[in-house]
Amino acid sequence: MMQKTRTRFAPSPTGFIHLGNIRSALYPWAFARATGGDFVLRIEDTDLERSSQAAVDVIIEGMAWLGLNHDEGPFYQMQRVDRYKAVLADLQAAGHVYPCYMSIAELDALREKQMAAKEKPRYDGTWRPEPGKTLPPVPEGVQPVLRFKNPIGGVVAWDDKVKGRIEISNDELDDLVIARPDGTPTYNFCVVVDDIDMAITHVIRGDDHVNNTPRQINIFKALGKEVPVYAHLPTVLNEQGEKMSKRNGAKPVTQYREEGYLPDAMVNYLARLGWSHGDDEIFSRAQFLEWFNLDHLGRSAAQFDESKLRWVNAQHLKAMADDALEPLVRARLAKQGITADQRLVRICGLFKDRCDTINALADWAARFYGDVVISEEDRATHLVPAIFPALDALAAKLAQCDWTKPAIAAAFKETLGEFALKMPQLAMPVRVLAVGTAHTPSVDAVLELAGKEKILANLQKR
Repeated sequence: MMQKTRTRFAPSPTGFIHLGNIRSALYPWAFARATGGDFVLRIEDTDLERSSQAAVDVIIEGMAWLGLNHDEGPFYQMQRVDRYKAVLADLQAAGHVYPCYMSIAELDALREKQMAAKEKPRYDGTWRPEPGKTLPPVPEGVQPVLRFKNPIGGVVAWDDKVKGRIEISNDELDDLVIARPDGTPTYNFCVVVDDIDMAITHVIRGDDHVNNTPRQINIFKALGKEVPVYAHLPTVLNEQGEKMSKRNGAKPVTQYREEGYLPDAMVNYLARLGWSHGDDEIFSRAQFLEWFNLDHLGRSAAQFDESKLRWVNAQHLKAMADDALEPLVRARLAKQGITADQRLVRICGLFKDRCDTINALADWAARFYGDVVISEEDRATHLVPAIFPALDALAAKLAQCDWTKPAIAAAFKETLGEFALKMPQLAMPVRVLAVGTAHTPSVDAVLELAGKEKILANLQKR
């Protein structure tokens, strides 16, 4: 039997989660879903000074909004410290870990000496036990770090699903600190123990972790465990071509929800930041999961483009059923203190093709529920005295007709003939008076939705 796919997303809660981070959750989630596997959420919170519960909350909230639901977790590393210490003790007993008493001052001096000699700065193995080697006397009152005995000679190699074959000489790697003087384990060690305990089969993460991978592979091997498949994703760049980060102006994922983006559109856009299915630009979540595999992940950094995101969002918004849009728009209106009625479904249907966000659609809908505000520019351009007689004649006809689109259209047609006008000459002033803008969809549809009483009252407001 083939082993069940198990992937994970393991963010550090040291700041809000942005689109570059969440893409590193999207692909392992998609791979687990596409292969019938499990997706695990793990919070790597060992950086006690910088980690916060608020950051954890945004991670979970952002993933929930995007529908990146996890099957297990969230697991917190700080709740697993006893497990890490037990594995450390096993490694030490097996001779894979040793105490190192070299002070920070001694390490700094060693690095300076190596750099002056144009050598790569690295720990020199002073406290590494070897057959026939005499170690220095243990200094009094000094708590040691624990270092992992990295293999000497040979290479660490893996076939990365994005980058291809990678080989690193063991001689390039020094002996990694895997526990601090107070006994708390360090990142590279904790990750390996977690991946073993959680039976992770595929590690899909950002390529800023490539340098950690050979060290982690050697720890896997020391523990006698199978190494997972690795896929290191290229960086997401911001619009200025810099690595996306909060320092470079990246927004929290949840802010896109507030700005009126749809979760399926965000998934569609993020999926294309490093993966492709031919030339397909717009696809549903179901299509994405049907098509997704690790073979079509890109090797080049992807650049975020907010205008492209808005376009993708607009395509998804247009494709949504009117009754599916309605509750989203109703919620936005409620935040403005507007209570919508049964017309809202039809308003969504009429205006969705003109909008690129839910907020923009709500702005259109709001025009049907409040007083019309007319700009001075529109008033000066469209509400000129020469058109007033035609407006009065139209109002008289509308007052007498049935309030249906065909009857409203007939009243317009009769008025245009009576005053020898073209449609825009009459329709644009009517739109301004009806909903506060000269450009809308079909004027008869707008008037019919706005309601007879409101339209007749507004046509008198010059």
